[in-house]
Amino acid sequence: MTNSTLGPLGDCVRASHVAVESIPGVSYPPLEATPFHPDEKYPECPCEHIAASPNPVYGMVRRVLHGLDLDAARFGTPAWNPFGDLVPAGARIVVKPNWVLHHNQAGGGEDCLITHASVLRAVLDYVLLARPAGVIVGDAPLQGCDFDALQALGNRAVIDFMKAQGLPVHTEDFRRTILREEDGLMLVETELRPETEYVLVDMATNSLLEPISSDARKFRVTMYDPRKMWKHHSQGLHRYLVAKEVLEADLVINLPKLKTHKKAGITAALKNLVGINGNKDYLPHHRKGPKMLGADNYERISLLKAFAEEVLDLANRHMDRPAFYAWCNRLVYCLLVADKRLGGSGEVEGSWYGNDTVWRMCLDLNRILLYADSKGVLQDKTQRTEISIGDGLVAGEGEGPLKPEPVSLGAIVAALNPAAADWVSSFLMGLDPEKIPIIRRAFDSFSFPLTGFSPSDISCLINGESVSCGRAVTKCGRVFRAPSGWRGHCELAMEDLP
Repeated sequence: MTNSTLGPLGDCVRASHVAVESIPGVSYPPLEATPFHPDEKYPECPCEHIAASPNPVYGMVRRVLHGLDLDAARFGTPAWNPFGDLVPAGARIVVKPNWVLHHNQAGGGEDCLITHASVLRAVLDYVLLARPAGVIVGDAPLQGCDFDALQALGNRAVIDFMKAQGLPVHTEDFRRTILREEDGLMLVETELRPETEYVLVDMATNSLLEPISSDARKFRVTMYDPRKMWKHHSQGLHRYLVAKEVLEADLVINLPKLKTHKKAGITAALKNLVGINGNKDYLPHHRKGPKMLGADNYERISLLKAFAEEVLDLANRHMDRPAFYAWCNRLVYCLLVADKRLGGSGEVEGSWYGNDTVWRMCLDLNRILLYADSKGVLQDKTQRTEISIGDGLVAGEGEGPLKPEPVSLGAIVAALNPAAADWVSSFLMGLDPEKIPIIRRAFDSFSFPLTGFSPSDISCLINGESVSCGRAVTKCGRVFRAPSGWRGHCELAMEDLP
């Protein structure tokens, strides 16, 4: 077990500190520059290779680690070891990037979709200095994601290079189920990893889903059979299937991509932990039906949306029949197009600010990461340390997480507490964290808490300068275009900022 004083209830001054590095207009190094060597020699740098072309990402990662005062006394010397300040030599480390999908469904490119491999490279160089016993770089993307295509975006080259440097690292796909396309039809492959590779964690009545579980049969996640979810979520029962590598780790390095999110409002450090769970049918994302009838999939009663929900349920119960599944989804598409033409949102995935489910599930996973032991039993003290290093050089706005449009934000955001990281990230994106439940509710008082401080206690350092969180957007951010279901609800009023 790592030092619990680094957890959310330990050193609150340290946990509530956020470091940001910002370079307006900065670009990632091109893919042909893999494995993304640093463009200058740093005293502690384990790499003897120096890039011939600019790589500003490496220096930005280095500076945010310094901005968190990690191993501060030795910074600038060959002995500087920032992750060694968090775990001893011989630790087990998991690195969790955002690898949600291999292509941007809106055509906006992958730079605003997933964590860039140049960020991963810089982080792994500093992981090497910590002399770990083993390192896993892993995620559970969407079931339709082509994992090999993801690795071709520079990630495989980075991992191969780090192995050659002696780092005991390998990549892991945490999914148990995938969809692959064959002759225009989607085919399902299940049980790709045995259940023995996971730990079943029951939050029981401690789950934040418990207060809305009186009719648990309303819980849904897009493209999954709802009957499977009902086995894991009901009153008094809230089970998650977490990759065992995560719960055996001493340190988890969270590498989110800063984006807007149709269901959660924003995806950054807190939302990124959805990818530690192996099967998505353990993850309620919304509740079937309108808010007016005690659910949260959409706001008002709509016959078209209700019909579309029924057809989706039918499709997801018969994913083993590809032709029928495809026909059902075409019908859903037509129903939602009709809904939009009649003035509706055309959405039935809980894609609006009234979604009261997804934030609860995400915060459950964050609590599991901190408090569940290797057997999945929740303990009173934190069991491992987490650090978040968010990739916002090119961030995503609009209909994220799968259809983001690129924003040249030029920022890296780092913190030892994911709620603090997301509070500042939200301001950088011009979104009000008070209006985004996944962020605001992370500061609530509940069992196995995520914070031991309030938002007013958060200190923010931008390029070495102390800045109030509210000024982050005017200092180096901008107001992002919110997803359609959140537009007009969560944007910051610039005239009210300090």
